[in-house]
Amino acid sequence: MPRRAAAKPRIAFVAAPSAKAARAAAELAARYGDVPVERAEAIVALGGDGFMLRTLHAQLGRGLPVYGMKLGRVGFLMNRYAPDDLPARIAAAHPATLHPLEMNVRVNGGAEIRALAFNEISLLRQTNQAAHIEVSLNGEVKLDNLVCDGVLVSTPAGSTAYNLSAHGPILPLDANVLALTPISPFRPRRWRGALLPSGTQVDLRTLEPGHRPVSATADFHEVRDAVRVRVREAREHAITLLFDPEFSLAQRILDEQFEP
Repeated sequence: MPRRAAAKPRIAFVAAPSAKAARAAAELAARYGDVPVERAEAIVALGGDGFMLRTLHAQLGRGLPVYGMKLGRVGFLMNRYAPDDLPARIAAAHPATLHPLEMNVRVNGGAEIRALAFNEISLLRQTNQAAHIEVSLNGEVKLDNLVCDGVLVSTPAGSTAYNLSAHGPILPLDANVLALTPISPFRPRRWRGALLPSGTQVDLRTLEPGHRPVSATADFHEVRDAVRVRVREAREHAITLLFDPEFSLAQRILDEQFEP
């Protein structure tokens, strides 16, 4: 009897709000079929890293792997765009499991706000005056007054983004550590950040919230007038990214350390 052709995977295509990404999504859907996310076996995201982050947030909890193809300006989390043999590429891709950070913010006035971040959680001064921030780890004060433009906590996947531009360390994907990195620190002058076990709870308290207001951001979710920010790795949440085997996320992070 003739062999049955392998069934095509059910793919949901999502595209960044650009004409280029929309055209690619239409062409790929015509070629491979397109199903609603609720019936998909994999999601293909077309755009740049910003759109990929939004896709990860939107699809968290569905249990579907996400395969990105670069059609934006920055594509560290994406594979190269190539329309041929897409089902085979998805089948051969290497998975990378990401756990987000959870941010719990108390704002001036008492309200509590929660958000997740796959790259980093950052605090930034809102005015022309430096922020004064108390830094505690697992309930113990480590810096009673960090004077700076801000401070961030980064995941390994996000360590090559804002964290790197703030002179923080690049973290291997399987290192089980987080980067705590100051942004333009003034005092203490010799403090340049720390590597933290991934289970560490980080508490950041604004010392003069009325006089020196600070905003808190989890990826693209910003909260103004933050008074206290609690950060932890949310191991109960996970999402899988798929990468072509010749350039896995772990390899990209390694190679980034040797970029000129």
